[in-house]
Parts: sequence; C-alpha cells; structure tokens
Amino acid sequence: SITDGQIYLETDLFNAGIKPALNVGLSVSRVGSSAQTKAMKKVAGKLRLELAQYRELAAFAQFGTAELGKATKAQLDRGQRVTEVLKQNQFSPVSVEKQVLILYAVINGYLDDIPVERIAAFEAGFQGYMETAHPEIAAGIASTRDLSAENEEALKKAVGEFKQGFLGVAR
Repeated sequence: SITDGQIYLETDLFNAGIKPALNVGLSVSRVGSSAQTKAMKKVAGKLRLELAQYRELAAFAQFGTAELGKATKAQLDRGQRVTEVLKQNQFSPVSVEKQVLILYAVINGYLDDIPVERIAAFEAGFQGYMETAHPEIAAGIASTRDLSAENEEALKKAVGEFKQGFLGVAR
C-alpha cells in the first residue's frame, strides 16, 4: 500500500536522551519538501544529510578520537549541537519561525563555540531575546514564509548580539 511516509524511531537515540528519537536516514515522506516553507528550506536544506553523516561519524568515533582530523572533530561537534537544538519537550510545539531562527544559528556555525551542555540554555535565551528585541524578524518569516535577505542580515546581527551577551554572562 502507498503511505504518506514512514518514520523510524531508534531505541539507542531514545536511550541517549534524543527525543524524538527519529532516524533521519531511514525515515521517508512522500510530502517531502513541498510541505516546507521557503524559509525552512533555506536553513534546513542539508540538515538531513549532515545529521546522517554525523551519526555515522559518531558511531565510528566511539572507537577513539585520537586519530580524527580537525575537520572530522568539527563535524562531530557541529552534529552534537544540531542534535541538541532538534530536541523537543513533550507537548511543547515550536513555531516554524522559531525553528528557522535557531536552525539558522546552528547551521551557520554561530553555536560552534557554545558548550554542548549550554545549548538548551542558549536556545531558550535566544528565543526570548528574539521575541522581545527583534519580533519583526519572526513576524516577517511568518507573514512571507520566507527568510528575506533583509531579515537574514537582521538575524545575523541579532544572533551575534545575543551570543556576545550570552558568552559574557556564561563566563
């Protein structure tokens, strides 16, 4: 029979605290990117591939990271941060605009120097900051369903401002 898609959940991911414990490499959807907004396509275009590569590297790295190169370590570190921002609490839906904001930050390396254990705090603080200091960015994404060049520039600046304050407080 034809389905709209299949999701594969992994016990190992669940036991590692990653919820939803979705295997992005095996899960499929007939709807695909046609259901995504332009803004989400822009920020999450390579996300599935990057996550699959990260999980493969992470499995390999369990045998020791001494021989891993700088680029491989950076990819593992980025993968950890992407995984952290994709975690979602039960009964806590996240608007597409908010997803776009944090995915933009993590995919573009703004979280690379934030300790993994501080990613959740960064995300919560960042979302609050964006709601109060720059509500027009999320509003623009919501109304146009796109991340315009103007909003992207404003977002870059806002992420940098928040990050500077966050790191200043965290240290």
